[in-house]
Amino acid sequence: MISYAITDPSTLDFNHLKRDLKRFSQKASMIVYRDKSDVSKHGAAFVQAAKMFDFEKVIIHGDPSLAKAAGADGVHLSSLQLDEIADAKAMHLFVVVSTHTIDELKKAEALGADMATFSPIFETPNKGVPVGLEVLKSMTSQVDLPVLALGGILTEEQIKACERSGASGFASIRYFGA
Repeated sequence: MISYAITDPSTLDFNHLKRDLKRFSQKASMIVYRDKSDVSKHGAAFVQAAKMFDFEKVIIHGDPSLAKAAGADGVHLSSLQLDEIADAKAMHLFVVVSTHTIDELKKAEALGADMATFSPIFETPNKGVPVGLEVLKSMTSQVDLPVLALGGILTEEQIKACERSGASGFASIRYFGA
């Protein structure tokens, strides 16, 4: 099962980056750095430090060119960036895409994304009404693309429930930040 840690400036202390990444590496198989205000500010430092740990993939959010220049394994694109999948793949990046509907999921698959998050599964702050496990099960059954459950995942039981619903893994901010 894939465990994908989503980090941002609120979950990482760049004065103690290696300490924080070590903590994440104990639970996460993949990690992404997301900074909606300016991912370029710490993106390269994040990639360099994260590569010292045993993550399967080190990913930058939102900027394929920065991900490539920083030496990241991949890029995580928002659902508004689906049209950038081909460019990211041409840069030989692993591409994860955020999705919230079956149409977005199918489009991400058709355009060649390697993986998608689907959210929100459970209650989570500021992310709208959770879709629940039955919808997750329906989504995963309609595509061959690996789907990571995202949204409100805080416990081992929730992780297991997502796996039983067909998810290839899960992504979280708060689960890994605790």
